[in-house]
Amino acid sequence: MSLDVKTLCKYRLARAKEDLLAAENNHRAGFYKAAINRSYYAIFHSIRAVNILNDFDASKHSSVIAHFNQFYVHTGEFD
Repeated sequence: MSLDVKTLCKYRLARAKEDLLAAENNHRAGFYKAAINRSYYAIFHSIRAVNILNDFDASKHSSVIAHFNQFYVHTGEFD
């Protein structure tokens, strides 16, 4: 794995953690729609972090999710 891929993966995981924290704060404050939005992006950035380890990158949400499903969910690596 190249350093750039590892760095990008770590960056995306950090972004996911930040979104998750924002989701938790929004939920506590009663901003439920914002909490759902930040939760979605926490998951999305986490999936992009995993996908880049497989040398796959895309900006379209449908492509990111489809690749993750095909190579990680259907293979049993993730439930």
